Amino acid sequence: MMSKFHTWAVTPKNAIEIQQKLRAEVQIRPLGKNIKYIAGADISLNMFAKDIFAGIIVLKFPELEVIEHQVLQSITDFPYIPGLLSFREVPALLEVWKKVKIKPDILMVDGQGIAHPRRIGIASHIGVLLDVPTIGVAKSPLYGKFKDVGEKAGALSYIYDKYNKDEIIGVALRSKERSKPLIVSLGHKITLEEALAIVRNSLRGYRLPEPTRLAHELVNQFRKGEIIA
Repeated sequence: MMSKFHTWAVTPKNAIEIQQKLRAEVQIRPLGKNIKYIAGADISLNMFAKDIFAGIIVLKFPELEVIEHQVLQSITDFPYIPGLLSFREVPALLEVWKKVKIKPDILMVDGQGIAHPRRIGIASHIGVLLDVPTIGVAKSPLYGKFKDVGEKAGALSYIYDKYNKDEIIGVALRSKERSKPLIVSLGHKITLEEALAIVRNSLRGYRLPEPTRLAHELVNQFRKGEIIA
């Protein structure tokens, strides 16, 4: 499969080179439009398996009412390497995106945005390829440093580059009391402040915001055969 920027049939070394070039395409700027529809994207697969189950779920915003979902099963040949997960997961998500009838104004992805050593995590990568605003919401940190997050729901701590204490690359957000903080980072065509506000407005009492929580449920149900493509 080819994108307008690169092929997917690459070695890990080539993938890093692509990331280093692609990071220049990431836009950090205000969203500049109202959000009518928001989508969540997720992948289900075993760490070292080739079978991959991808899904995107579209919701009205701010009501968060589900209006569409699409799933797809595919194969990935790229190995599991932290920091290069987009080369393993994005091709399947791009295929699912083609099936989505109601294209969202913003896509929330289970993974990193610019809170990544090369500033091009999965949320930024797919945002650039699709040319849509994206937000990365990860369950654990990949890169950067932040202070302890307060215990109360809503507490946050800004994430800074490991080598540049003045560069903010994300936010660690305590989305639910007694839960580990989420890692929120902008993906593409959005500001960090906007990304954080949208995530907060998408919380409904769970640790994960509704778009990625429901996308996570969707792909696991698909993987178990509880729903079909």
